[in-house]
Amino acid sequence: MSDPLQSNFFHPKPETENRKLFVGPAGWDYPDWRGLVYPPSVRGTDRLAFLATLFPVVEINVTFYRPIAPRDAERWLAAVAAAPKFRFTAKLWQLFTHERRLDEPELALFRAGLEPLREKGRLGALLAQFPYSFHNTEENRNYLGRLKSHWADFPLTVEVRHRSWQQREVREFLAAAGLDFCNIDQPMVSYPLGATRWVTGSRGYLRCHGRRKESWFEFGEERAARYDYLYSPEELEALADRTRELLAQATATYVIFNNHPAGQAVANALELRHILDPAFHPTLPVCLTTAFPRLSGWSKVENAREDASLFN
Repeated sequence: MSDPLQSNFFHPKPETENRKLFVGPAGWDYPDWRGLVYPPSVRGTDRLAFLATLFPVVEINVTFYRPIAPRDAERWLAAVAAAPKFRFTAKLWQLFTHERRLDEPELALFRAGLEPLREKGRLGALLAQFPYSFHNTEENRNYLGRLKSHWADFPLTVEVRHRSWQQREVREFLAAAGLDFCNIDQPMVSYPLGATRWVTGSRGYLRCHGRRKESWFEFGEERAARYDYLYSPEELEALADRTRELLAQATATYVIFNNHPAGQAVANALELRHILDPAFHPTLPVCLTTAFPRLSGWSKVENAREDASLFN
C-alpha cells in the first residue's frame, strides 16, 4: 500500500508532467474544526500532520496578524517531516499590506520567523494580501515595487481585490517587477476583481474565498461570516477549469480554500483534488464524511483511533 504522505500530488497529463499543483486549506488552527475535520484526539501540531496526509500544502494565516518565532516554523517543519514534498504558503504581515509600513526592524523580525521554512525549501509562496481599498494607482504600484525590493529573495505573490487592477498593463507591470499574481474567487459585489486566470511569473495562485455576498464587507466581530460558504459541485467544476488554465502556464500552482468556517475549506479542497485527479481516494475520518456526505462517494472512511500519534 502506498504511503499517503507521498501520494498527495495531482498527477498531470504528459504535456504538463513537469508542473506541480498544490491544493489545500488556509490555516489549520480553528476551534470549530475539532471533531469535525479532526478526530477529537488530534491536537496541537498533530492537526498539521493530519492535514499533510490529505494535502500537499497549507496556507499559514497567523502571519497576517503577527510575526512568528523561528521555533514555531521549526515545530511545523517537524510536523510535516514525513511528507518531504509538502509546502507552506504564508501571508505577509498586515503591517506591510494594510498599514503599508516598511520599517527595517519589523521586516527583520518577520523575515526571521519565516527563514527556517525558506531555508528548507518548504515556503512555496509569500502572499501579500491587500484590502479592497487598495486600488490601482501610481502610488500603490510604486509601493508594490518597494515591497518587492524588501522581499527579493522570497517568492512574493500579490493579492488585490478591486477591479481597477484588472488591466493588461497591470499584468505586464507585475511580470516586469517579478511579482506573482494571486487570482481570487470572491462574491461579485461592488466593484470586484473578476475571474482572472493570470500567471505573471513561475507560480500560479488561486484563493477561493467563497461567494457569500451578504457578508462580504463584514469587518466586525462576525467577520468570519464572510467566508462561511460551501462551494457546490458545479462551482467546483468551474474552479477546476480555472486551475487547469493556471497549471498550463505555471511551473507550480497553488489553490487555497479560505472558506474555513465549519471545515468547509477542507471539504472543498478535497473535492477539487478529486475532480482534478479522479484516482485520488483519500482515507478520511468518519467525522469528516459525516459532516460532508458528498465526500463519501469516492473516499475511504476510517474510524480514527483515539491516538493522536496515528498522524505522526
